Amino acid sequence: MVIETLPPGTDLPIVRTIADLRAVVGAWRRQGLSVGFVPTMGALHDGHLALVAEALTQADRVVASVFVNPTQFAAHEDLATYPRREARDAELLAGAGCHLLYAPSVEEMYPAGAVTRITVGDAEAGGPSQTLEGAARPQMFGGVALVVTKLLNQVQPDVAVFGEKDWQQLAVIRRMVVDLDMPVRIVGVPTARDGHGLALSSRNGYLSEAELEVARQLNGILAETAIKAAGGASIAALEAEAASALLAAGFARVDYVAIRRPDLSLFENDCVDGPGRILTAAVLGSTRLIDNMAVG
Repeated sequence: MVIETLPPGTDLPIVRTIADLRAVVGAWRRQGLSVGFVPTMGALHDGHLALVAEALTQADRVVASVFVNPTQFAAHEDLATYPRREARDAELLAGAGCHLLYAPSVEEMYPAGAVTRITVGDAEAGGPSQTLEGAARPQMFGGVALVVTKLLNQVQPDVAVFGEKDWQQLAVIRRMVVDLDMPVRIVGVPTARDGHGLALSSRNGYLSEAELEVARQLNGILAETAIKAAGGASIAALEAEAASALLAAGFARVDYVAIRRPDLSLFENDCVDGPGRILTAAVLGSTRLIDNMAVG
């Protein structure tokens, strides 16, 4: 079994193969310890560390993974330039109390000859993947479902923790876990934000100072729209109004503003009549930002 630390002196063990991961987790299991899991694509920030903190309240031992998953990126997206800072990530995870970092290679995750894919709903079956991000990035949720399924099978945790910033992704994963009878509990953690209300994201590092000033208006526009929606205003009118406000604030493109039920289904009668969520994706420079918040 190969266990390393990175950088030298960091007391966080790192494994890179499924066999070594299972050896460590198996030893914990033989001690009767429960296991929590936090999957990430690295470039960690305080939002990720909040997931680790939640996992530590849910389980005796916590594994975090760092893997930039190629199957969820389209050819024109930022796979090649996505930030990779493994040494810094290891330091942050060690400081957060994580017990093990799993950092597999692409070849370990997708060995030669692997052909299996996962479909998470279609036009006939429906489901939370068939709208919004699923329409804007049709390759994404199949890739997310595949890597999350593989990671859950590899770690075999009691609980896995995800951020609510990717609300639709969380809904897709919850549906998949139920549909495939996976013995894991999925926990969502509220979105971490900076002092201006901007949702923390690894891609925020792409933004210039001027673009950050624009991006920090996103939260306020969503919050104002959510208040109006809870008051009974027309959903269609509010979605159009919020999209116009984002463009006026300086966003180059708005892929969607949508007010939906928490499971991403539509409200009837063009008004909010129960718990809901407002979700958006908007482009600023070369960066695509997503955010969401509760309605009602």
